[in-house]
Amino acid sequence: MSNPLLDFSGLPRFAEIQNEHITPAIETLLKENRAVIEKIRSDERAPTWQTFVQPMTDANERLSRAWGQVSHLNAVMNTPQLRETYNANLPLITQFYAELSQDVKLFEKFKQLRASAEFDRLTPARKKIIENELRDFRLGGAELPADKKQRFMQIQEELSKLSSTFSDNLLDATNAYSLLIEDAKAVTGIPDDVLQTAQQLAAADGKTGWKFTLHMPSYLPVLQYADNRGLREQMYRAYATRASEFDSHADSSKDNMPLINKILGLRREAAQMLGFGNYAEVSLASKMAASPQQVLEFLRKLAGKAKPYAVQDLQALQQFAAEQLNLPKLEAWDLAYVSEKLRQERYAFSDQEVKQYFPEDKVLAGMFKVVEKLYGIRISLAAPERKIQCWHPDVKFFDIHDANGQLIGQFYLDLYARPTKRGGAWMDDAITRRRIDHQTGKHTIQLPVAYLTCNFSAPVIVDHQPRPALFTHNEVIVLFHEFGHGLHHLLTKVEDLGVSGINGVEWDAVELPSQFMENFCWEWDVLTGMTQHIDSGEPLPQALYDKMITAKNFQSGLQMLRQIEFALFDMHVHFDFSPDGGKTVLQLLDEIRNEVAVVIPPDFNRFPNSFAHIFAGGYAAGYYSYKWAEVLSADAYSMFEETAADGVVNAATGSHFLEEILAVGGSRSALESFIAFRGREPELDALLRHSGMETA
Repeated sequence: MSNPLLDFSGLPRFAEIQNEHITPAIETLLKENRAVIEKIRSDERAPTWQTFVQPMTDANERLSRAWGQVSHLNAVMNTPQLRETYNANLPLITQFYAELSQDVKLFEKFKQLRASAEFDRLTPARKKIIENELRDFRLGGAELPADKKQRFMQIQEELSKLSSTFSDNLLDATNAYSLLIEDAKAVTGIPDDVLQTAQQLAAADGKTGWKFTLHMPSYLPVLQYADNRGLREQMYRAYATRASEFDSHADSSKDNMPLINKILGLRREAAQMLGFGNYAEVSLASKMAASPQQVLEFLRKLAGKAKPYAVQDLQALQQFAAEQLNLPKLEAWDLAYVSEKLRQERYAFSDQEVKQYFPEDKVLAGMFKVVEKLYGIRISLAAPERKIQCWHPDVKFFDIHDANGQLIGQFYLDLYARPTKRGGAWMDDAITRRRIDHQTGKHTIQLPVAYLTCNFSAPVIVDHQPRPALFTHNEVIVLFHEFGHGLHHLLTKVEDLGVSGINGVEWDAVELPSQFMENFCWEWDVLTGMTQHIDSGEPLPQALYDKMITAKNFQSGLQMLRQIEFALFDMHVHFDFSPDGGKTVLQLLDEIRNEVAVVIPPDFNRFPNSFAHIFAGGYAAGYYSYKWAEVLSADAYSMFEETAADGVVNAATGSHFLEEILAVGGSRSALESFIAFRGREPELDALLRHSGMETA
């Protein structure tokens, strides 16, 4: 087949996809989909799963897979040409799905199917899909009068454009800034491996010295280790003002604040058209939480528990900075630096010391060993002769086999930061598991495939020798987190697309498997098997591990309050904030900080301008999900602790977790799945205990 985006016979053909393939493929698939939709719309027979739901699912999956490849490439291999083509096709995709969600005939057919005798004979998974569809039609504007549907559709298209532009502006702002330092005295304190990477970046530009950027593997070590306070301030200011009116490397069109106001206004307008008071209520209609008020109460209760610990954390920092570092007044660009110094003073180790024990190959092998024992699976790197097509030479491809040797899933792993890749870490689906029935009467199972993407430091050349990538312990936690998402997608046993893997899982529960996996990064039995000092080859020493455990909840109060601050801002900005009122977004954020925060950033900080989770991602009025799901994950993990007589990596408990949480996907409510695993509803105590906070 000449156009690789129209080939659904196997894995994506990334090496063959060219920019000129995108528009013809999307146009072809949209035309085919509309033909399928028209055929089932005009079918006079009573709707059934096979004649109505299945044909629509098949058609939409082809479009989703093709567009998913384009979206993925736009996120990991961004070029001006690809971005232009992506943004040209995005409105077409948005319009199609908006039309679908407003189609009264389709909505009526789903209601007929729901009321039919066949519905009672369907599997629980298929019943759940139909219930979800009915809900989504209502949220998509299907019940709006004809004169309002067009405006609703315009809003959806405009929101897609604005979110894409927000993301583009942020990536451009991150890439636009670099700082060349030629004075060796100015980079004292920065770790050698970070300096080696910075030196290689400078050399690539034909310069001598060290080139620092705003990509996390470069930016964070400067804030954490650079003795040069002026350098820390310069980097912090550049990072904190990305895509804002203070961004000296961008023109005013790259300022994200006007986009934020437009996004909030359009979301509010769409919500009110649907009969909701605000966008937060729309967001929560498909989540576990019942109302914005319940979420706000949950967050403030958690803030009340965390704030006394955060106050203690800050007082300790201020006292240490004044007495030991001659810094009587802590600034925002001092916090990471002083925190690292205090950690070293208090616990006699540094992140950089720990990092030497986490080379990439050992970390991956150790992580795979954990899940292999938990879930009875085997993970292996694809053989080179298979010639799996990837989008970049650094990308690796893995197979997952079950205990019987049967292939059950596959995933791509793209670990390193690069200028063409948006920041952060994420999992996305390439192909979703489902059953495909053939005319012969037989069926096959389509295997799930996932993208796992991070932004870690790449391997470097030292003395003309390649040195493997080294991960900080925090990066190891991030890797386990994203792999948890991947396992949720890959280990599902559901055979219907709409609730297979993470599909159909309430957004505020989707972080349960990912945050659950993070806990294993603190277990001695796990760490001994996934650490090897880059020079000595020795595993992590018990003494260093004991220090890490002692320091595990170092500044946990500050960290928890920071997440609560973001979540409260997200909920309020979508709940009881008016973008055209007398208060600005920044004033709202200031009010929330004055209520719950103990660290107040400088006035020039423009955090909302880079808050892509809620303005360019799927977390609008849903950022609280991280803390909400952390309650679930900590409580779920406590069951492993209770059955840890032979080690916390317990195959029996792991099998139970697989069957009741991972395997069922979205085929039943997340609360039902949690209760089926834990035997009761979730409790807050485990999260507070894991965070070092008293549960009394």
